Amino acid sequence: MGNRKSDSPEPVALSDSRFPIPGFRPLNGILLLDKPQGLSSNRALQQAKRLFGAAKAGHTGSLDPLATGLLPVCFGEATKIAGHLLGARKAYAAECRLGITTDTCDSEGSVVIKRAVPALDGDAIRAELAKLTGRIIQVPPVYSALKQGGVPLYRRARRGEAVEAPPREVEVFRFELVERAGDTLRLHVECGSGTYVRSLVRDLGEALRCGAHLTALRRLWVEPFREPRMFTLDELARMRERDAAGLGDLLLPIEAGLADWAVLPLDERGADDVAHGRALRVTAAPGRYRAHAPDGRLLAIGEVDATGTFKVLRGFARM
Repeated sequence: MGNRKSDSPEPVALSDSRFPIPGFRPLNGILLLDKPQGLSSNRALQQAKRLFGAAKAGHTGSLDPLATGLLPVCFGEATKIAGHLLGARKAYAAECRLGITTDTCDSEGSVVIKRAVPALDGDAIRAELAKLTGRIIQVPPVYSALKQGGVPLYRRARRGEAVEAPPREVEVFRFELVERAGDTLRLHVECGSGTYVRSLVRDLGEALRCGAHLTALRRLWVEPFREPRMFTLDELARMRERDAAGLGDLLLPIEAGLADWAVLPLDERGADDVAHGRALRVTAAPGRYRAHAPDGRLLAIGEVDATGTFKVLRGFARM
């Protein structure tokens, strides 16, 4: 999901009492934020950062302002694994309207064309959904954050420039009809990194010969957070008023974001090598691992190659 022409900075005052400016502090962990509608991912990140008083923060994959739902926010040392979470499998509850095509492929754009919706039964819709499942070639929306010549496409489109988004291969694991109510479809989507749900809806509408645009989107989960306990910004603000120090208890440890990585336990000598970024010969099978010190502390993430050598990708400071 990326920026569109509605993705301008929201008018949230820095003096907003819900989001005070506390003294920044070292903070490590992962917050499962429930992003509200109408807020860009970056604005939501900044407000969460201010509430926690975190010195360093980053999110793992943008949601459009229209979308709500899970936005994992990484604080401190956890930002080092954000790139690995970006490529994770994600699930969405989506809603679309048949018969209307917009320039942004969602309800925040301008109407391009209106068409009559033909008689469609569930089987006909499911047949087209199946064709958009698997490894497919997708053209991202023109109003997206993808860059061309170093400039996001949505900025070029806003300026009235002729923009074409390059097609690319994406993976869609599930694209299913949940319910139909008149010209509104409710859909379940599970997809890999880089997939635009807006484009899936656009392409479904074209396949049904009537057009369609996205009207609502909620991210349900991101691997490895399959059953997330999410917190809204308003919840966090209320909790901060009651017990600011207790906010840190809401954070998941960095290891929670690496739940699908195998553990590589180290002895004292191995831990010293890894802590200093030195390659280490191990008996583990090739693959990716999270290396732990004898006391259980997370030291690094890395890969074991075919020769049995563990090479550090990212090391973590003592926490």
